[in-house]
Amino acid sequence: MAIINQAGAVAPSGVKLIDARGPRFGAAITTFVLALALVTHSVVVIAFQLVVFAIGAFSGPAKTPYAFAYKKFVKPRLSGDVPTEDVRPPKFAQLVGFGFALVATVAGLLGATTLFSVAVSFCLAAAFLNAAFNFCLGCEIYLLATRAFKRA
Repeated sequence: MAIINQAGAVAPSGVKLIDARGPRFGAAITTFVLALALVTHSVVVIAFQLVVFAIGAFSGPAKTPYAFAYKKFVKPRLSGDVPTEDVRPPKFAQLVGFGFALVATVAGLLGATTLFSVAVSFCLAAAFLNAAFNFCLGCEIYLLATRAFKRA
C-alpha cells in the first residue's frame, strides 16, 4: 500500500487521495461477508458483495457502503494525522475482487459449488490479508503492473 502523506508529502497533481484506513476497515467487513458466503454457499451473500465490489471498482472505494460506515462511525473517533493514499491501487483491487465475486456468483447460480468455493476462497484470502496485515494484494499487483508497463 502506498501511503502518501505520512511525512507531509503532497500528491502529484490530478491524483485523487483517500483515507488509507478506510479500505482496511472495508476489508474487515468484506472478510466477514465472504466467510459467510463461503460457509453458507449463499449466492445472495456473494451477489451482495459483488455489488459492493462493483461500486468500489467503477465509482471508487470511497463510494462503497463500507466506506460510508467507516466515515460515519469510525473516522470521527480517530485522532491524529490522516494517512492518505492514491485511489488507483485500491480501486484496481476492488476490480480484482469484482472479477472473483462475478465468477463465484455465476458458479453459484449454475450449481458449480467447487468453482464457487474456490473463487470465494481466493477473494476471502485477499480480503483477510488486507484486514489483518494491511497487505493489499490487489494494490501490490497494480503497483507491479504499473512498474512493468512503464519499463516496456
